[in-house]
Amino acid sequence: MDTLRDKVCVITGAASGIGRSIAHALAGRGARVVAVDRDADGIDVLARELADRGAAVLAHRADVADPEAFQGVRGAALHEFGRVDVVVNNVGVLTNGLPQDIPVTEWQRILDINLMSVVRSNDAFLTLLLEQGSGHLVNTASFAGLFTYSYDRMPYAATKAAIVQISEGLAIYLRPKGIGVSLLCPGPVLTNIAAAVPTFGGGAPLRIPGEQFELLDPAPVGELVADAILANRFFVPTHPQVVDELRRRLDDWDAYIDYQISREPR
Repeated sequence: MDTLRDKVCVITGAASGIGRSIAHALAGRGARVVAVDRDADGIDVLARELADRGAAVLAHRADVADPEAFQGVRGAALHEFGRVDVVVNNVGVLTNGLPQDIPVTEWQRILDINLMSVVRSNDAFLTLLLEQGSGHLVNTASFAGLFTYSYDRMPYAATKAAIVQISEGLAIYLRPKGIGVSLLCPGPVLTNIAAAVPTFGGGAPLRIPGEQFELLDPAPVGELVADAILANRFFVPTHPQVVDELRRRLDDWDAYIDYQISREPR
């Protein structure tokens, strides 16, 4: 994609954090934004901010856990703008607890929001993009989906690992058809994702990917995504040094597990 000007970009989880920063970055490059979130007040504020900057924006309230949500998003986008060019699947929620304490029902909730929202998004938009022969998908995963350190939030990590696999498969399939795919993998980024995290069994200490990964403001992340869309780049980590961590695990996976065990007292 050589320009974002006048491209119609659907962004889920747009009311705050990384989603909000992506909306600002894409709008700043001339895109028309469909801002999707269940936080109606949040996307209304975002819509006013973008409109004040001269951007065309549609605020659409939807809960991505609703099986019909993405059909509604697709219909609203087409009604307002007549097409869809970019779809950013950015919604993600956390849970906290030791593996034996997190109930199956909580696994189902996290899977339904984090993973099945991407599946439902694909169901709503892939045919449309294929018919156009152009477009771009952005899926937000996490460092937790790239290498294992976060047994305290295993359902979240499992869904993010699945998104890595889905995204790579889609890239192999869609790139020859003129449709780009980018995999955004945030490390520590200052968002409100942990503002209301359910806790089970008394909770578990938060494990971080490593002290070498500084906490980032979300604003530059939006610019990373905009650049990746224009460059048709697949892997978009917020901290490039994560590649060294992935190589370290690949070199000796058993030793890497021992290293993760040794990082914190049990």
